[in-house]
Amino acid sequence: MTSSLSAKSLPTRYVSRPEGRIAYDVQGSGPLVVLVPGMGDLRASYRYLAPELVAAGYTVATTDLRGHGDSDTTFSSYGDPETAGDIDALIDELGGKAVIGGNSLAAGAAVIVAAEHPEKVSGLVLLGPFVRNPPTSAFQAWLFRTMMAPLWVATMWNSYLPTLYKGTKPTDFTEYRATVNASLKRPGYGKAFSLTTNQTNHDPAEASLAKVTAPAIVIMGDSDPDFTDPAAEAKWIGEKLHADVVMVAEAGHYPQSQRPEITTPAVLGFLSTVVPVA
Repeated sequence: MTSSLSAKSLPTRYVSRPEGRIAYDVQGSGPLVVLVPGMGDLRASYRYLAPELVAAGYTVATTDLRGHGDSDTTFSSYGDPETAGDIDALIDELGGKAVIGGNSLAAGAAVIVAAEHPEKVSGLVLLGPFVRNPPTSAFQAWLFRTMMAPLWVATMWNSYLPTLYKGTKPTDFTEYRATVNASLKRPGYGKAFSLTTNQTNHDPAEASLAKVTAPAIVIMGDSDPDFTDPAAEAKWIGEKLHADVVMVAEAGHYPQSQRPEITTPAVLGFLSTVVPVA
């Protein structure tokens, strides 16, 4: 599989929200799949996965978080419920039901949408998912907030990002990292990212788990540094959602781009069971 950073050449569309616009692109035809990245990331995170889903017969929309990428920075609040509202609005914009693919924070948001609007969600693909708050000491929380202060958040994230790609890095990692860094350095985007890190709380996602009826798959890198025990976290989520669990060897927080040769077939296999292409 080859990188598709060229996917950024797709026309950017926007869905309007009360305080700004959410950017997305859409391609393909067939059942709808909405792919959402985690905080500090871009919709190009799905540059390996999206083209394969389109080729398999799906309509694929990739979207930026509010305050990230091509989305506006005019929002006052960020986090799981806010992202869930943006995903819900995008599904309405595109029509019909959707499988939601969410990485990191966006996985928690996807869970909330599935719990609150089951009629709109055909399935969940949860990648490196945060659906509850990890155990964190007061010092760790303070340190992270300090690291993510607006004045130096772009520099700190650029230094921190490689650690999240523990294991195998994408062949285009250097280029992609530079793209993420340049995006964060634009006026307003560092502040929006800093607000996202400060305001995000996964308690609403955890409270929604029991209400989810849509089928789900959990895809977790076995070396994901965001979790003390990635396999145990994936198992816990799988049990809560009655979901299949796929552990991806030599992958960190971004299995969709680190090991697409494993992640993509897993996603396609799941899609074939919940929204098969006619």
